[in-house]
Parts: sequence; C-alpha cells; structure tokens
Amino acid sequence: MDLSKKIQILANGAKYDVSCSSSGSNRKSQKGALGNSSMPGICHSWADDGRCISLLKILLSNNCSYDCIYCVNRRSSDFERAEFTPDELVKITMNFYRRNYIEGLFLSSAVIKTPNNTMEKMIEVIKKLRSDEGFNGYIHLKGIPGADNRLIEEAGKYADRMSINLEIPTSKNLMLLAPQKESKEIIKPIEHIKNQIIVNREENKNRFVRNRDLFVPAGQTTQFMIGATNDTDYLIMKASEAMYGKYFMKRVYYSSYVPIVENNSLLPAKVELPKLREHRLYQGDWLLRFYHFRVDEILDRKQPNFDMFLDPKCNWAINNLDIFPVEINRAEYRMLLRIPGVGPVSARKIMAARRFSNLTFEDLKRIGVVLKRAKYFITCSGKYFGDKDFSREKIRIKLIGEDPKYNNGKLNQINFFDQYPGIFIGG
Repeated sequence: MDLSKKIQILANGAKYDVSCSSSGSNRKSQKGALGNSSMPGICHSWADDGRCISLLKILLSNNCSYDCIYCVNRRSSDFERAEFTPDELVKITMNFYRRNYIEGLFLSSAVIKTPNNTMEKMIEVIKKLRSDEGFNGYIHLKGIPGADNRLIEEAGKYADRMSINLEIPTSKNLMLLAPQKESKEIIKPIEHIKNQIIVNREENKNRFVRNRDLFVPAGQTTQFMIGATNDTDYLIMKASEAMYGKYFMKRVYYSSYVPIVENNSLLPAKVELPKLREHRLYQGDWLLRFYHFRVDEILDRKQPNFDMFLDPKCNWAINNLDIFPVEINRAEYRMLLRIPGVGPVSARKIMAARRFSNLTFEDLKRIGVVLKRAKYFITCSGKYFGDKDFSREKIRIKLIGEDPKYNNGKLNQINFFDQYPGIFIGG
C-alpha cells in the first residue's frame, strides 16, 4: 500500500478523537532545530489572536487487537486496515512541516498486539523526530492504557502533551461496551503522568538542575464519549470534576457518539441533539474551571441532565432567585462571576472601575456585560431594570426568548456554521 493511501485511511480513523487542543507548552526554538511550540501551542483550533493552528492528526495503525463495540477501529469491524512504520511517519511529518502544511503532530493509534508494543512504536516515532530530525514543534501523544509506567515516562520526555481517554465515565458501562478495558487500567497512567509532572516541576525548581528536560510541559487531557451509554450529565460532570481536582487535568473533552454500528442492542441507533448536549457539557465544564462552581450546584440526582433550553449558568440563577438581584457596586468577585452575562474579564473590569464611582447600566454595557441576561439578576445603585414580575417562570420565558435555538416551543440542533449570538461559552 502506498503512503498516500495510508495517510487517507489513518487520518480518517483519527477524526473521532477531539482531545487534541493544546496550549501551555514552553518548548522554545533552538539553533539548528525546526519549529517552536511555545506560542501559542499547536492544535486544530483557534489561537487567542484568531489564527487557525494546524497539526497532523493521524493514527500509527488502525489494526486493533481490542473489540470495543463503539469504536470504528474495533477488531471485528470489516474495513481496510493500514499501519505506518515509524520511519514512514517521521518522513511524512517532516515533509508536511517543511511544506508548511502543519505545525505539529497529534499521534494516536489502535492497540497493535499489546499496549507495550504500541507505545514502543509510538515512542520510536517521536524520539526520531526530536533526536534525529531536530524537530522542536508541538507533539501531542495519545497514551495507551495498560502500557508499562517506564514507557509512559519515556514518552513524556519527548511529548508536549499526553492524553489518556476515559471514553466511558462509569466502570459498569465500560465493561459492557469495552470488555478488554478496565477503569483502573486507564486511571493508572493518568495518575502516573500527574505524579511525574509534579516531580519534574519540583526538580526544576532546584537552581542546580535548571536545564532538566521537561515532562509533558503542556499537561494531560482526557475525553468522554457522550450518548453511547445511558450515563447522565451529572455522572459525566462528576467524573470531570474528579479529573480536574484529583489528577490536575488540563482539559476534559466531550465527544458525541457517532452511530457507526448497525443492529446492536447495546448502542443507540440515533443520538438526539448530540451537538447541543455536547455544547451544554462544555458550558458546565467552563463553570467548573473558571467560575468556581461545583457540579452539585448545577446538577444533582433529581435533575441529572442539563436543561436544553437554558445554559447551565442561567438555569442555576433562576433556581436560586433568593440570592438575586445582586447590587453590582457591592458584590464580591465570586458573586459577580455567578451573574448570567458576566464573565471573568468583565467581572475584573467591574471590580476595577467601581473603585472610582458607582457603575450604571450604561457603564456595564461598555464594560462588556451581556445585559439582556444580566438585567434580570442585578441592580445598579438600587435600580432594577428587569421585569416587575420577579418570578422564576417569567424570567425563564424571557431568557429562552432571547435564545435562537428555541423556535415556537421546539428545540433546534445547533449549527456551528450559523452566526448565533446566543451561543456562548463564558458569561
């Protein structure tokens, strides 16, 4: 099989992994080396300054020895298989980089025979890129659960970021859909990477060993698959909270299940509103990371799934009307963050501006507060500009009416190519 055919097959097989966004690496350019991943990081995403960043996202092999029911690369699946040699993939990466097609590499793989065998081949690729080719650009490596810790450690010396995907948040469903995997075997390398990052950072604080190699300088990520099982948003978000709190995860990603298996009673034939649910999970994730919320504040076992009509922050606010409206000129920073329409940047601007004078609604608009949401939950110098009927039902109706996803009592799937002003992450 020629290289162009392998690229076509193995690049297509890698598209289901979304945990490839990256930032935070500090691998500077060096004399005689190629590439620089320090600013702003390499990914299939948008940089802070608006630039689109590209990388080669590809599998080493799709010839898997596992038979996970939900996976397109499962052993029992009948489709064309392909596998690169380490030298082939090194050659492709360098040629693509020199032609300015890419700025880095996201390398994943199906399990070739055993986890150790797979990791050894992947390490050979990134080691040759770094040592033989002098490639100093961004490398994101997908770790293989079940591989020895020594291989995880060696990989971390060459990769800027690593990811170990949990996929299924509960052990019961993981065992059902992926009988060859165990939750504890997936958690082991995640914990080991966390521990090695901590050790490496502490050692590098020593001024006598300042030139030590960094270990996974951009941190680690993971991914949950959404919709293949009956796991609720509450269970998924609790698992994410544990990843951030216990394992210092840089990011948790959420990927909607794409039905690829026909006539299997264990998998849904269709997933309802997959992108909208995915969007709500990312909004909830944002609240955990930047707004100081806990999962139990925005979801619980009585209400285990996000409201599809309201974003999680607005939904929390109308369920806690007893603490609103908030006086914008006196509220503490953390309380400002909990007001719908106020994000971290606008909250800091409010804190700075009100030291000189009391703020008005016009001031808030200039600062960047989204008043069409915030006005129902705030006062400015005692003045309230929301509806006189300060009730949960009335405010909910008003907020839903501002959202273009809501159309005559029906909920529409998000189209990310439409310019919807109501679709937002922060605030």
